[in-house]
Amino acid sequence: MEKQKSNVLAIIVMILLFGMISFVTNLASPMGDVLKHQFGVANWMGTLGVFANFIAYAVMGIPAGNMLSKYGYKKTALIAISVGFIGVGIQTISGFAESFGVYLLGAFVAGFSMCMLNIVVNPMLNKLGGGGNKGNQLIQIGGSFNSLMGTAVIILTGLLIPNIAAAQISDVNGLMYTALAIFALAFIVVSCTAIPENAPAATAKEENSKIGPMSFRHFVLGAVAIFIYVGVEVGIPNVLQKWLNEVSTTAIAGTVAGTYWFLMLIGRLVGAAVGSKVSAKAMLSTASIVGLVLVAGAMILSPETMVNLPVFDGAKGFAMANVPVNAALLVLVGLCTSVMWGGIFNLAVEGLGKYTEKASGIFMALVCGGGILPLVQNAIVDATGNYLASYWVIIAGLAYMLFYALIGSKNVNKDIKTE
Repeated sequence: MEKQKSNVLAIIVMILLFGMISFVTNLASPMGDVLKHQFGVANWMGTLGVFANFIAYAVMGIPAGNMLSKYGYKKTALIAISVGFIGVGIQTISGFAESFGVYLLGAFVAGFSMCMLNIVVNPMLNKLGGGGNKGNQLIQIGGSFNSLMGTAVIILTGLLIPNIAAAQISDVNGLMYTALAIFALAFIVVSCTAIPENAPAATAKEENSKIGPMSFRHFVLGAVAIFIYVGVEVGIPNVLQKWLNEVSTTAIAGTVAGTYWFLMLIGRLVGAAVGSKVSAKAMLSTASIVGLVLVAGAMILSPETMVNLPVFDGAKGFAMANVPVNAALLVLVGLCTSVMWGGIFNLAVEGLGKYTEKASGIFMALVCGGGILPLVQNAIVDATGNYLASYWVIIAGLAYMLFYALIGSKNVNKDIKTE
């Protein structure tokens, strides 16, 4: 009974940390528009905040996985929260210093924290759920709160910056202070919570073994899928918001992008509800196919065709926004991307046993795709002047995830001992 109570509290803490990841990470996207206008830089340079945040995963992913194996979930989480406080603190200082470089440094340091938190949260939720469909279900529940916080930060940024052309970094200090307070509170809560830990790290002989997570084909392909997935998830609303800033108003662009994240919340709630009955493979393949259809439609249809799209406008509730049909279709992709993370993670770590912690570190290193693919998309926009043409990157990404769900996720290395 005592163990069950401890597990419930641990699950709640992990879900709260999942939300923190999204709050800090999603702040980088609207900040890209602020940087673009405040410093008069190109689209791709405005995306450098997102790039700095995500490229930190490439630097920290594997070391953080080793840290998790050595120090356990609780200590790694506390270190991550402390680093996050420092990173957001640096970003706050950049507003007073009016410095592009200082902001990028803060985004990079905050990225270290997000990487470490992801390494703790995902395997922990999967473990607490017992793996399989139940593990996927817990990750989807955590993802729901992640989307809620992601939606909140986009909407709050829109409220704080009604006129993007005149925006300054210091205009979002309120959000920075909120993030700092959340980190401080999280540190106290995690310190006082009992977190279940795995058995002690492997012996020296096992550590030096050539066998590891990269020995499993389904994990290697899954790691590539995570690289692509995060780029797809971030790239869709990032470029969409920039496009709508050009062809519509800043207010509409913000609420439409916020609606994408809101639909991710809805999708994850649905995914959590059916997660114990629907396999991760079925969920991922269905989401990839529907996503491909929606993005292809957005690229084919004429932007001259306007539709009324119900958008989530924060405290005002729902309102109607008149937007190009392409924007409406891209927003709907949020329902598809919502369940992909949990599905890919669940499929990729299935059957890894004692290699799961190190696998999580490698996984997180490849989350840097969230900084690289949007950068490629924005470079295409700068080169062609066509925002929709950049979505060929998204088409290719969704096609790969469909391949992974149907073929690449099969464990063909069951002969390797994992206990």
